[in-house]
Amino acid sequence: MLRAAAVCEKAGIASANLVCEGFVALAAASSRGLGLPNIPIALIAGHPGTQSAAELERNISAVTVDAVIANLLHAPPAAAGESEPQEREIVCTGGFDAVNRYFYQQRLSDGLPIVPPTRAKIDAFLAYTERDPDESLATVLPDSRAATVWSIAVNGVMAGCRPEYMPVLVAVVEAMVDPQYGVEHSGSTPGGDALIILNGPIIEELEFNSSQGVLRDGFMANTTVGRFWRLYLRNIAGFLPHQNDKGTHGHTWRVVLAENEAVLSAIGWPPVCADMGLAAGTNAVTVARYTGGNAVTSVSGETPEQMLPYLADGLTRQISWQLVFTVGSQGGTLRPLMVLSPMIARTIARAGWSKTQVQRYLYEHARLPAWQVERLLRDWNIRPAWNLAEEVAAGRLPRAFHASDDPQRLVPLVWKPEDYMIAVAGDPMRNNAYIFAHQGVLGYPTTKAIHLPKDWSARLGARG
Repeated sequence: MLRAAAVCEKAGIASANLVCEGFVALAAASSRGLGLPNIPIALIAGHPGTQSAAELERNISAVTVDAVIANLLHAPPAAAGESEPQEREIVCTGGFDAVNRYFYQQRLSDGLPIVPPTRAKIDAFLAYTERDPDESLATVLPDSRAATVWSIAVNGVMAGCRPEYMPVLVAVVEAMVDPQYGVEHSGSTPGGDALIILNGPIIEELEFNSSQGVLRDGFMANTTVGRFWRLYLRNIAGFLPHQNDKGTHGHTWRVVLAENEAVLSAIGWPPVCADMGLAAGTNAVTVARYTGGNAVTSVSGETPEQMLPYLADGLTRQISWQLVFTVGSQGGTLRPLMVLSPMIARTIARAGWSKTQVQRYLYEHARLPAWQVERLLRDWNIRPAWNLAEEVAAGRLPRAFHASDDPQRLVPLVWKPEDYMIAVAGDPMRNNAYIFAHQGVLGYPTTKAIHLPKDWSARLGARG
């Protein structure tokens, strides 16, 4: 709503923004990013979701109404301007400890030691891209800063990346600033965080781990590129805890998930980047935001029919409130991710099953009773769109959600089979899977090709 208020205020129309008590700092930070640091707010004491009708009425009457009237009748006081360093400005001098102390005090680090971004180190990163350092990929919300190639190099240095990771970092930021991804929602209260999925020959060239321990820190490429994402969100997009980042519990940054492309090639399954529209074998990143996940261990069996019921059950157990991205104004945007270990993928493929057939199986079998879906949406999430029959009749849901009036009928969790994303990575000698719960439009899967310099091999060889 603050974005709408900013438009009104710039047009000379007074506004009053109702802000819950826990979001006052967020409103102030977001207002600065919108270029109007004095957007007027009217406080709602506490949180309406846990107040009785009498408490809410009392708080609105005693606190909120007067503020609304004042905001509409009186211009807000002028706000003091804020300045920040220019891109090439030296902000700190001194040794390692002094630099890290400064960056932490200025809220430019994630609490771990950063590599001081000296000019020499930044230039080393820029040597691995043909992009102009001053090129802006976009203006990134919520702080409305330019996402420049220079700033990518700076944060790559800080994260501990190697210079040759630079093309990957540029592609990652291209995904971040794509409107389809929805970076402005990165601070939403469920606390979801992004996962970067990597495909292509660059996995081997830059020594990303796709085998045992995938998704675990301890591998430089996977770990530092994952950390880079969160630093860039903090330093350029502007997501700071207690301000724009309102994750109630939150997740930290995730290491990069590199697919095991050798296994995919052997079983004839396409990589994630191919599912997202690029050719198999393309160097690419896919970024999506997930609120969490769970391991499905010891997926035993020698046939798909024996393995897949366990996986479908595990998938169903990971999706609850996320159904708001299936039914309602954001319907059709739920894209859960299942990461299969190579052993599971090989066993299923050995029976002649394609990835498409696995997605179809999950669509048909990972289902919930209609009454349970409606109760979750209506009673527990208090959503205006919850009646499946009405939504189907209005053309806002596929017919599979109302095949009959039986409240016990099973309905799918997503709109279509291909909404289930499947990746292959992990310990080749274990039959485990991992399922991520997706956050819909608040981090929709977005894929970008990684563009390498024309003399990439020479540059990589020179680096050793």
